[in-house]
Amino acid sequence: MQITIDTVALPHVDADASVAFYRDALGLEVRSDVGAGTMRWITVGPPDQPETCILLGPPAADPGITEEERRTISEMMAKGTYGWILLASKDLDATFARIAATGADVVQEPTVQPYGIRDCAFRDPAGNLVRIKEAD
Repeated sequence: MQITIDTVALPHVDADASVAFYRDALGLEVRSDVGAGTMRWITVGPPDQPETCILLGPPAADPGITEEERRTISEMMAKGTYGWILLASKDLDATFARIAATGADVVQEPTVQPYGIRDCAFRDPAGNLVRIKEAD
């Protein structure tokens, strides 16, 4: 049996700002963009990995979520503690410089972590943490 990653989901609060971050700052391609306003779903992914997508969608769109849960999600997003993703780059310093030059919200410059990996971090327009580790 082989399992592959098809799609991971992150919430957005401003679809246009999220598209600009993932397309222009991270260099991902927009694969689909459906819906309108606050009910807009966008998929993006690395140009050389057509089988892997990040789905940027409205937070708490599931009809089974209560109003209290929606408030909690909104509060967590505002603090930047709700969604996150770990990406990888073979040239972390150049990747960091290119993304930082776009005005992206820098959380951490490239650093060797106590557990051995070297990475950096940004926040996307919705507050999601985007960590980028140095690939082997």
